[in-house]
Amino acid sequence: MAKVSLKVSVGGRTYPLTVNEGEEQRVLHAAEEINKAIKMLQENYAVKDMQDLLAMSSLQLATRQGATSSSPSTEPADYSGIESELKALKKELDSLD
Repeated sequence: MAKVSLKVSVGGRTYPLTVNEGEEQRVLHAAEEINKAIKMLQENYAVKDMQDLLAMSSLQLATRQGATSSSPSTEPADYSGIESELKALKKELDSLD
């Protein structure tokens, strides 16, 4: 199968990739979903460290992917689970003050 080179931006950094022909849209969609998750976390929580944002986004998306089919989702991502966990963590940290 032919290979295709593309550049993907994730978390503000650009990565050159070589993927099989026909997988470009799947890879670009995955990068878009990661960036959306990072943006949502940045807007709703005081998390600034990109490594933390990438880790939380990756965990959330990997968990969601395991519960759905292997085809890309066209529905908006549901971040309620991670939001609940972060709110509980924030409440616990606030109680330590």
